Amino acid sequence: MRHAHRVEVVRAAEAALMARLPEGTLMQRAAAGLAATCARLLTRRRGRVYGSRVVVLAGSGDNGGDALYAGAALARRGARVSAVLLAPERAHAAGLAALRAAGGRVVADQAAGLADFSRADLVLDGIVGIGGQGGLRPEARPYARAGRSGVVVAVDVPSGVDADTGEVAGVALRADVTVCFGTYKPGLLIDPGASCAGAVQLVGIGLELPPAEVAALQHADVAGLLPVPGAESDKYRRGVVGVAAGSARYPGAALLAVAGALRGGAGAVRYVGTAAEEVVRRFPETLVTEGGPAGAGRVQAWVVGPGGGEGAERALAEALAADVPVLVDADGLTELARLGPDALAGRTAPTLLTPHTGEAARLLAGAGGGAGARPPAADELAAARLATARRIAAAYRATVLLKGSTTVVADPGGAVRVNPTGTSWLATAGSGDVLAGLAGSLLAAGLAPLDAASVAAYLHGLAARRTAGTPGAPVTAPEVAAALPAAWNDVRSAAGPGARSGEGEGTGG
Repeated sequence: MRHAHRVEVVRAAEAALMARLPEGTLMQRAAAGLAATCARLLTRRRGRVYGSRVVVLAGSGDNGGDALYAGAALARRGARVSAVLLAPERAHAAGLAALRAAGGRVVADQAAGLADFSRADLVLDGIVGIGGQGGLRPEARPYARAGRSGVVVAVDVPSGVDADTGEVAGVALRADVTVCFGTYKPGLLIDPGASCAGAVQLVGIGLELPPAEVAALQHADVAGLLPVPGAESDKYRRGVVGVAAGSARYPGAALLAVAGALRGGAGAVRYVGTAAEEVVRRFPETLVTEGGPAGAGRVQAWVVGPGGGEGAERALAEALAADVPVLVDADGLTELARLGPDALAGRTAPTLLTPHTGEAARLLAGAGGGAGARPPAADELAAARLATARRIAAAYRATVLLKGSTTVVADPGGAVRVNPTGTSWLATAGSGDVLAGLAGSLLAAGLAPLDAASVAAYLHGLAARRTAGTPGAPVTAPEVAAALPAAWNDVRSAAGPGARSGEGEGTGG
């Protein structure tokens, strides 16, 4: 699992470590790791470090110092290193002295610096470190907009990206690789910052850190959470997920939600709604009940809202009245926004909300004064994904899966997971219905809401990647659903034999 820590926590850990080490040791560790990464990139790009053109963009403070020391190490290996000082009067003195002693030169003006920047084989972005806020200063903005031929390596965080949130005020200097020190920063995992970071590489510097508030699952983590039937399992012991979805206008949403649910680990899917005939024709194993959730019989979790149309109000009310986890999506979210957080106030079982940013805006408006409140702008919420997910989770006391370029899962206790899989081709009609069914099935199989949402997003994104291929092609929601078993197997195979423990012959239906 990738663990990410806020700047405040990192600073405290750095201070504690520096108090026990000789002065400058921590910076030397960071610079050595940074220089080693740059050397590998140059060797891959040009076959050697010697003779490569390297530009160091150095701001004030320790971030600029890390870049200057790394530039000095590359200069000692024969690279032609030039440094552009964005704040000459506040440049890191020792780092600058080391660069000059190694044969590096300082560029005197911006025009020359931009010319070197455009021709460089490698650029070290040490303009702004993890403490930077408020966007790039005027003297740095031309580098964010300039063309370049070489690879850009960000020092700890791309300049212009908020390390704690991933937000970008104005422009940021996009990196091909970001070398971060000690721990990942949340802004490297969450868009728009994640899109600016490129490939992120972690360099250990010996920090002792508390448990992280923000994390990203990897294959082994997901494999450890997947529900696996044992020798005594039957379909009821594995869990039954109820799906209340579809309407006369959107019958396909029911089919897609059921398709996701059938591939999420629960032993059976129970469907209620107007598309029963279409569902049984396509998925004859589905248990169909007439009426709403209240008369459907026992389930271990409900999925409510995909394509729900005019039936969403009744379905939501009846599902929320049940003492089981409930996932609310699409039209169910619109109805919940109308009712506000009070609709969930009496529930003892958990609730999982799966909005996109437009639905998130309605939920926040509903939490701030009911349906008559003016919704926040969806594009503003998309630019502040971490804060948006946390706000909804706190307001509704529910786990929130905020869909988008980076899917963010937040629970009301403050824990956050960000999803590292997926592709922009997932922005297609019906993909959210598949995700809702998949996550609901994982809830019914016994996963906690944070785990169910995180695992569902991971598998959903992995299935889309498999379907889209490389470099990528359009996908459809049914194709994503069909690829879920392969994604499931990919995860378990990569995790090794231990992921298969608990399997047996089973007891069938």
